[in-house]
Amino acid sequence: MQVVDAILPARAAFGAVPRPLGFVPTMGALHRGHLELVRAARASCRTVAVSLFVNPLQFGPDEDFARYPRDLAGDCRQLEEAGVDLVFAPERETMYPPGFSTSVDVGEIGARYEGAVRPGHFRGVATVVLKLLNVVRPDALFLGQKDAQQTAVLRRMVRDLDLDVRVEIVPTVREADGLALSSRNAYLSVAQRAAAPTLQRALRELYAALARGDGKENAVRAARGLLDPAATLDYLDVVDADTFEPLDAPRAGAFVVGAARFGQTRLLDNIWLPA
Repeated sequence: MQVVDAILPARAAFGAVPRPLGFVPTMGALHRGHLELVRAARASCRTVAVSLFVNPLQFGPDEDFARYPRDLAGDCRQLEEAGVDLVFAPERETMYPPGFSTSVDVGEIGARYEGAVRPGHFRGVATVVLKLLNVVRPDALFLGQKDAQQTAVLRRMVRDLDLDVRVEIVPTVREADGLALSSRNAYLSVAQRAAAPTLQRALRELYAALARGDGKENAVRAARGLLDPAATLDYLDVVDADTFEPLDAPRAGAFVVGAARFGQTRLLDNIWLPA
């Protein structure tokens, strides 16, 4: 496995590999969910590349950029064992040199839900992913369904900017009790970890209540009742999968989405309703 940290050598390395090239962008602190993305890429591409970069542009001023877990050596060991061919692990100054000022405006889809709670978050995500795509130039981009709004934002960016890459969405990987895997799960105390699966239960109750014909206000109230009392709910809703506009009732191709804080740790989850 080759590891590169500078843009020109990375472009040369990515340009020389057998095609198709599958790409998995990550912020490191890898878990089984990331490795499932790698497996999906490995199954359909001759070459697999992964980026390891904690992107400062997608963190707000009071968020966890400084303490976000970093383990480059450990991540690289996992990726090599998983059969990854190339890793791009740039420094912050490589991605954002002095004077950097350009960003991607993702429009209304990035202003709702996560975008409302974390202003500028999706601008940072879209900007770094566009830069990474320009370096790696993959045939396929592999993203996890857990970050549903992020996948919608990036699919829209690929479409709107005519990027020559196929977007593949890989289902969420969960623990046995239903908790979606996330690098931030490591922040949870024992009590918070025990409470965290109640977010998924609340999502399922919202879907069930709406499916049986309950009004949305009552359905949301019932769903909130399943969330651990110590958790703080940011939002709970059913949305269009492409636009993330709220819906009054579930339908094929929609998402039930939610986010809640367990102590200082903020977790996201969703349920996709297949078309």
